Amino acid sequence: MSAYKRWSYLFTDRRLGNIRKDLSQEKSRTPFHKDYDRLIFSQSFRQLNQKTQVHPLTNQMGIHTRLTHSLEVSCIGRSLGMMAAEKLQNTLAEGLPRGVSVGDVGVIVQAACLAHDIGNPPFGHAGEYAIRDWFNQPGQQPFLSHLMPAQRLDLQGYEGNAQGFRLLTRNEHHPDRGGMRLTCATLGAFMKYPWLAKHSNQTESDTPNLSNHSAPIRALDIKKYGCFNNDANLLDKLAGQLRLPYAPNQQGYARHPLAYLLEAADDICYALIDLEDGIHLGMISYQEVEPLMMGLIGSRGAPPEVTNNAPIVQKLAALRGRAMMRLVDKVTEAFVIHADEMLAGEMEGSLFDHCEPSVSEGINRAKNLASNQIFSHPSKVRMELMANRCLQTLLDAFMPLALLPITEQRPHFEQKHLLQLLNQHLHTLYRQLGLDVYENALNILDYLTGMNDHEAYRLAQDLNGIGDKVW
Repeated sequence: MSAYKRWSYLFTDRRLGNIRKDLSQEKSRTPFHKDYDRLIFSQSFRQLNQKTQVHPLTNQMGIHTRLTHSLEVSCIGRSLGMMAAEKLQNTLAEGLPRGVSVGDVGVIVQAACLAHDIGNPPFGHAGEYAIRDWFNQPGQQPFLSHLMPAQRLDLQGYEGNAQGFRLLTRNEHHPDRGGMRLTCATLGAFMKYPWLAKHSNQTESDTPNLSNHSAPIRALDIKKYGCFNNDANLLDKLAGQLRLPYAPNQQGYARHPLAYLLEAADDICYALIDLEDGIHLGMISYQEVEPLMMGLIGSRGAPPEVTNNAPIVQKLAALRGRAMMRLVDKVTEAFVIHADEMLAGEMEGSLFDHCEPSVSEGINRAKNLASNQIFSHPSKVRMELMANRCLQTLLDAFMPLALLPITEQRPHFEQKHLLQLLNQHLHTLYRQLGLDVYENALNILDYLTGMNDHEAYRLAQDLNGIGDKVW
């Protein structure tokens, strides 16, 4: 298949969940713009407003939440998409596929970036770790014994990326009838890990027979994956529409090339803007960050705000702007140079790994500074301990409900009330708890991970009998 033909499939505006192609003739609002609008107006996106980016439950104004982070990533993603499309158009003999503009590619990446964290649980990555830890505790062995090994992998290595795909394709707008019905191009760009947990964690020596209920249950360090086992058919449909090749190194589908741009946009914001939050919270100093920024800016040199010793907020904004401008240029250069490898599913590493050393090493230095001095800061560690205890409390209370239908036991007082809360959520999805423990567990996780930080914290406090309500 020619490169032109492959790109035409990758940029398809056909919607997952729709039988018919979108035949609307709106020229000012393409199907990809509609994707962006559907995401902006969704309940799940609004919930990101009080979900952790780095600092759980912070009361300081101006510190990033998942919502502000996602908006900023989407802006960088749009620039990356448009510049990559411009450069790609100049290298392809036939240009971009017919009917696809540079702006279309920018909006595809923008929409995908807007959704990239939409499946994250309360408290960000700390919430993911807490859920994994709960399912890996020895006391959960009886619960896991009701699941197939492939299903256990989903829960023991719980992934916000897979939750996001489930949310976009099943839960939001049209439950179990296509979800948001986004275009396949946008969903493809969203999927950083288009494979299942059982694919990315399979080795001949240590993986149990995934069809065997009695296979040994053990704690696992699950690698990242992007789709739960019971959503595999949706992933197959998506890959079929996009003509994604099989990637033997992942034992799953190859990434959509635009997913590399999404990843780069996320890395840029993570590397630069998280450092700004660290400065505002007093975790690191401006003097530690300026040299990193200057290294990423390169030969263009310091902006006037730095040389004129403007206030720190202005210095950071100017440094960030120049650094982002260069990073967008270098990342899109790497995208075009390695386009054929991405189309073939043979790309190794991220786009930053294929940039010149001043860029790739500069990004890694910024990430290391954040890891060493922000993520390990005592105040953040204490807050993550709180987040872990909060989610453990919620899982201890709600997850046993997944077993009630198969045990036929009458729920006790607390469980009756927990079922009332859960059933209010399930009713909106036209679902109820049934005899499939795995599906019950995912439905419960839909409810818990859909909460923002404050909702999860208050409910855990109530369950512990220390709520702040006065009656």
